[in-house]
Amino acid sequence: MNIFKKQLVISFLLLSLLACGEEKTKTVKAVDFNMNGIGLEEGVMRRDPSDIIKVGDLYYVWYSKGLISSGYDATVWYATSKDGKNWTEKGEALAKGKPGTWEGESVFTPNILVAEGKYWLFYTGVSRKFKQPYNPDSKIGIAVSDSPDGPWERLATNPALTNSDNPDDFDSHLVDDACLIVKDGKYWFYYKGRQQGKSPAKTKMGVAIAEQPQGPYVKHPENPVIPGNHEVFVWTQGKGVAAMIGTTGPEDITNTIQYAEDGIHFTETHDLVNSPTAAGAYRPEAFTESGKGEIPEWGVKIGRPNRKKGELPFIQGFKLKLSE
Repeated sequence: MNIFKKQLVISFLLLSLLACGEEKTKTVKAVDFNMNGIGLEEGVMRRDPSDIIKVGDLYYVWYSKGLISSGYDATVWYATSKDGKNWTEKGEALAKGKPGTWEGESVFTPNILVAEGKYWLFYTGVSRKFKQPYNPDSKIGIAVSDSPDGPWERLATNPALTNSDNPDDFDSHLVDDACLIVKDGKYWFYYKGRQQGKSPAKTKMGVAIAEQPQGPYVKHPENPVIPGNHEVFVWTQGKGVAAMIGTTGPEDITNTIQYAEDGIHFTETHDLVNSPTAAGAYRPEAFTESGKGEIPEWGVKIGRPNRKKGELPFIQGFKLKLSE
């Protein structure tokens, strides 16, 4: 074998070894399962479930419930379960606000924070009746209770987060979809926003931070922290924050999991298969600052109704499976 051929063989072997040593792309796949008690039901819409908490031996979840698919006629309801699959609907947690107020026509898209021995229910409200074409004017409020079963008292300082007055800001049209964690001794409130004149496909994610669970929440100066994502699903992971990105946004971030140790500057860590719509999850470390947070094992999402049969959205479960 001449010197030239030897060099080619050596180069090929080196490249092969390097390729074998490269870290394979990790993939997370969501596998759906049906739930009893809050699943598919004729004439009833349930959607936009919260993250799940466990109190004693019961799991709790909150969600929008109404009669129209969009959820813009909804109020906030809740259910409990001992196993995460069979649920008992307990009733309405939060009614619409007073007529004519920012939350007078609908309250929906709830999420939960547990802090300082209390339960803090974050929710979106709108003041306009639903009719096509619809231009929502959503803001986010907070209600507090000593028990996950209520009663809930709205904060006098509501709304806790409003759309920006600057038309050039990413959230000048609306804010929605709260998701809460505790980080660095503060309360981090991730949310989605849309700019005036933009379509839902141009939704982006921001964060606001407070010293106390009731606020005031101050929007981060580097917002938007993620340049896409129609649903907000974050969790604590190690020292940082992870976010699941669905099908909305720039192609290089959709259907991925992103991570940021500082909670602000996100980069991809996993590909995502079968992205769950409007997901919430059981995140036992979300409010603890334990440093033990991991990718959630299971959660809840909007089930896919059969429009041809006239089905309305419902709550469905999913499990997350990690593979390479």
